[in-house]
Amino acid sequence: MWEEKFSSRSKTMKASAIRELLKLVESPDIISFAGGMPDPNLFPKEILGEIAKEVFVNHGGKALQYGPTEGVKPLRETIVKMMQEEGIKNVGLENVLVTTASQQALDLIAKVFVDPGDTVIVEAPSYVGGLQALQAFQANFVTVPLDEEGIKTDILEEKIKELQGKGVNIKLIYVIPNFQNPAGVTLSLERRKELLRISHTYEIPIIEDDPYGEIRFEGEKFPSLLELDQIGNVIGLRTFSKILAPGFRLGWIIANATAISKLALAKQAADLCSPSSTQYIADKFIRDGYMNDYLDKVRKVYKEKKDTMLNAMEKYFPKEVTWTKPHGGMFVWVETPEYIDTDALFIEAVKEKKVAYVIGSAFYPYGEDKRHMRLNFTLSTLEQIDEGIKRLGELLQSKIR
Repeated sequence: MWEEKFSSRSKTMKASAIRELLKLVESPDIISFAGGMPDPNLFPKEILGEIAKEVFVNHGGKALQYGPTEGVKPLRETIVKMMQEEGIKNVGLENVLVTTASQQALDLIAKVFVDPGDTVIVEAPSYVGGLQALQAFQANFVTVPLDEEGIKTDILEEKIKELQGKGVNIKLIYVIPNFQNPAGVTLSLERRKELLRISHTYEIPIIEDDPYGEIRFEGEKFPSLLELDQIGNVIGLRTFSKILAPGFRLGWIIANATAISKLALAKQAADLCSPSSTQYIADKFIRDGYMNDYLDKVRKVYKEKKDTMLNAMEKYFPKEVTWTKPHGGMFVWVETPEYIDTDALFIEAVKEKKVAYVIGSAFYPYGEDKRHMRLNFTLSTLEQIDEGIKRLGELLQSKIR
């Protein structure tokens, strides 16, 4: 009976491939490079515990109460200051919406902007959660490939001209410019400017999803699309999940005030407001000056883990296999020869070698790629990284023709 009652929209929803894969790798004897989780050993538990106690004891009346849909004012003020210090000058409280992490932001954007059959242009590959949120509201996808400088803007413009020439309604361009998930690449400054030119010329808003921008441990930092944008065509998504703790479930949207007002209406229907308690705790953590020291520690540890993974891959992987070399973030994107199916290889990796990754096809809207895998380097220990890459290298070597 229940199948007959589901809406037509719900029938298009798909489970996250990553979430389904993680169910298969819960055994403690498996070395998992599958998740996108921060290292829990780095969480500032003692500091957050002290802050939480103060918040609940001295400000519990507000922290334990419903809050404004847009977010509690102190945190929004802190976010405005953070954005201004980053270089985004034209931002005020009216441009900020606090969300239940950036995954809710993606859901709200899809709900507000996407009608069934609308086209969204995404990178190939792209973030699973972004694809999932847009797909739930029946978007059609057009993909544009990446290289080491990010989305290939020449191909992007060609596809836009072709689609608009056919009368296709392109609603959004969705990109992850910094240490892209899953590819780990960063959009170059030249292409950021070109992407904005294309957005302005063809009047297509850009969704800039930037969870990892603060986790740069080497290389030059580029201005965000939000900072470079001069006409308000960019909607920026940020999250505390990667720069503080995912358990807080807090993120924020920066956008034109009109867009924020509509997104806030959608949020009212979704959850009324994000948790007031974690908003006050996060705000005090930043105001008391702990964030920079915490991020410095995260960057140092993650760089060591990234270097360990890349060195192990040089040592153990076949020469026919290649990979990206990220300057930040959490992921390495591995490419195998065309004749190796990484979807099928996953089962062997888990059962025979006790090592897990995320299949490349999960990051394409129509599952069209089966020669890549995503490896996370932030959760495992240095010893686990070396051993896990060794096991995976042995399996890959056995498949080389």
